[in-house]
Amino acid sequence: MKVTVSVYGRFWAFNLAQQLQKSDNLHKLISTYPSFAIKKYGIERNLIHSIWHLEILSRSWYRLPNWLRRDKDLQLWFLEQFDDQVTKYIQPDFDIFVGWSGANFRSLQRAKGMGIKTIVERGSSHMRYQTEILKQEYEKWGLKFTATHSGIYEREILSYDEADKIAIPSFFVKRSFLEQGVPEDKLIHIPYGTSLSEFYPEKKNDNIFRIIHCGSISIRKGIQYLLQAFYELNLPNAQLWLVGTLAPEIESFLNKYQSKNIILKGKYPQNQLRFLYSQCSVFCLASIEDGFGMVIPQAMACGLPIIHTTNTGGEDIVREGIDGFCISIRDVNALKDKITFLFENQDEREKMGANALKRARQSLSWEQYGKKMINAYHDLVK
Repeated sequence: MKVTVSVYGRFWAFNLAQQLQKSDNLHKLISTYPSFAIKKYGIERNLIHSIWHLEILSRSWYRLPNWLRRDKDLQLWFLEQFDDQVTKYIQPDFDIFVGWSGANFRSLQRAKGMGIKTIVERGSSHMRYQTEILKQEYEKWGLKFTATHSGIYEREILSYDEADKIAIPSFFVKRSFLEQGVPEDKLIHIPYGTSLSEFYPEKKNDNIFRIIHCGSISIRKGIQYLLQAFYELNLPNAQLWLVGTLAPEIESFLNKYQSKNIILKGKYPQNQLRFLYSQCSVFCLASIEDGFGMVIPQAMACGLPIIHTTNTGGEDIVREGIDGFCISIRDVNALKDKITFLFENQDEREKMGANALKRARQSLSWEQYGKKMINAYHDLVK
């Protein structure tokens, strides 16, 4: 089986390519990342085709000051340039072509025209659902919502129709596609994994009860509700660590819920995150929309119990009351209840953390994800 994977700027997809290579099924990896960066994931140089100049152009453009970029949005142009380049490397001897939603449309069409089976990867909820729920959330707080570029939106929707299969990571994403009329038999539902060599427990250095959020500090991630819950609880000897890039939209909430115990840690490289997880007691992801919070299995692999919402993908891997708790989005009272329970019941908290660690080691590795995906690929070409 010859599988070609086309990926625009999604470094975590290299884990899929790595598993395909191990099983001798990777035919080609087409990416904007330079070859030397991809080789760090163990991908052989002869299997990589790097369209590196687009990565450089894209990063350079978005680093320009706003006054130079003005109102120009080149995101669609970059995606179209990538897509056009990818079409040149599609050959009739491919068995499966895997592309990313939004980044691959013309290439999907070309592959399908050659009789190649096509799969589009979608890591978030259906684009229509995602747009509507985020628009509602921004409007709720009187904030400006920046919609996805109309051209990218259209490519996303069309790619769902064009592909033979849509690979998705969670029940949450699956529900959003079913609600939009996509037939269930078109969906490949397999949760992502994590790197057990990078994420494992380290020694905790003190007895402070800490909640950690990791990811962008934004409206989409539900930070506004987490801040409110932590502030109103006012727990003794407790801290909230926010790890990631701070979106300007959150500054008003930080001003409203000012506390010396709410600590902005900034952005950290992935290989340093386990040290932060290990100094904390509970991981919380209160997202409004998150197709699959890859930070959840990371935190589980570091031995933390999880509090997550229905819209994070956590229900696929976190067993209710065993590894953590699931709550509805926007439910501050439920969030406060679960935090309070874990704060007041150290033995239960530690037991849940141990359960989460065991589950991560048993079933949440990238290797296990790869095996499931490869089996799905084989079923497609039978």
